[in-house]
Amino acid sequence: MDANAKAARKKKITHAILWIVLLLLFLVFIFPFLLVLINVFKTKADITIAPLSLIGSHGFTLENFPNAMQKMNFWVVFKNSLIVTTSSTVLTLLFSAMAAFVIVRNNWKACALLFTGMIASMVIPFQVLMIPLVSLYGGIFGVLNSRVTLILMHTGFSVSMATFMFHGAIRTNIPLELEEAALMDGCTRWQTFWKIVFPLLKPTIATVAIIDAMAFWNDYLLPSLVLGRKELYTIPIATQVFYGTYSTDIGMVMAALLLAMLPILILYLFLQRYIVEGVTSGAVKG
Repeated sequence: MDANAKAARKKKITHAILWIVLLLLFLVFIFPFLLVLINVFKTKADITIAPLSLIGSHGFTLENFPNAMQKMNFWVVFKNSLIVTTSSTVLTLLFSAMAAFVIVRNNWKACALLFTGMIASMVIPFQVLMIPLVSLYGGIFGVLNSRVTLILMHTGFSVSMATFMFHGAIRTNIPLELEEAALMDGCTRWQTFWKIVFPLLKPTIATVAIIDAMAFWNDYLLPSLVLGRKELYTIPIATQVFYGTYSTDIGMVMAALLLAMLPILILYLFLQRYIVEGVTSGAVKG
């Protein structure tokens, strides 16, 4: 066997091993979702007795979905989650993109200090701020139990990371020549940002939107600290009604979890194509 044949065989074996490892990792990550999917259509008894079986002894059932929706007041909490997630994501995208543009295109000391402060704030755990947050905004200002407060807190905690991502995208992928050409054509800096720079940030916008929307939609800790009234609950907080002191209806829990997953999955499927697009493909010809 010559050297080329040995090299080709070694490459095939390496490729096969890599595929096997990736397949095993995929199964490990997808297993919890599959477990929810196969158990959501079974009764509580069947889930307890045989959680890995495809169909329980009582057969296929859809009762978990209407029961879960009724018990957790699904449409109300869904509306709350949608309002909070959408508003927080949009505000984060707008504020962080504008802040990154100002920081990148201006050599001011204030911009450098602001960006440094944002980077430093990213290493502070949220748990450190929990007690002061509740004491200050609840005890002194009395602004808790409000969706607006939660939206502004979500935006404030996420804007640093988003600004960091937009900062890198603008610095490395948005040619300064495009902005100079727009200014020469009579555009103001405001118009240049919205008509030239912001549209070219679609991949970064999609990435930040997916990351932040998933974080806001699935967040339990911050809404549980801010929202005390049931009519303001988001989906993660509302799911706690299924957990009792002595028993838990696993079927309804899994139905609620599946209903909560769907909007984020739809958002990801809609935005994923923008992530792989070239930022300035064809914008500047050499």
